[in-house]
Amino acid sequence: MPGEKHLSILDVACADLLLRSRMASHLSRNAWYPVVTAKTVRCGESLRPCNSFAVETSILSWDAEAFIVQHKFWRKDACVAEAALRARVLKRTGGSVSPKEVLSGAGVTADSIALPEWISDWNSQQRD
Repeated sequence: MPGEKHLSILDVACADLLLRSRMASHLSRNAWYPVVTAKTVRCGESLRPCNSFAVETSILSWDAEAFIVQHKFWRKDACVAEAALRARVLKRTGGSVSPKEVLSGAGVTADSIALPEWISDWNSQQRD
């Protein structure tokens, strides 16, 4: 099934985003950790062994409970698959942390952007 390979790569892409943005250390300092609550993949092509590709990961949006993350799989100049996921941040002591609290504690002042229609439709069905 094409989506299974894509899904395993999403975990690595999310970890890479957290490390490169230095958000991993912010989460760790506060004893918080991210969990994926829902994910979906739209595949145009399968990922085949020995074919190179790149993954572009972006936090697109957030609501009161979760971040919405988009992944795009690129082969040469073509987007061959897209994925979306909802991720919450939990406290090791129990309970959750709002995206607003995570961002403000990290000094991030970015605004949430409008979701692509297919992600918005999917997200509205995924409320935690």
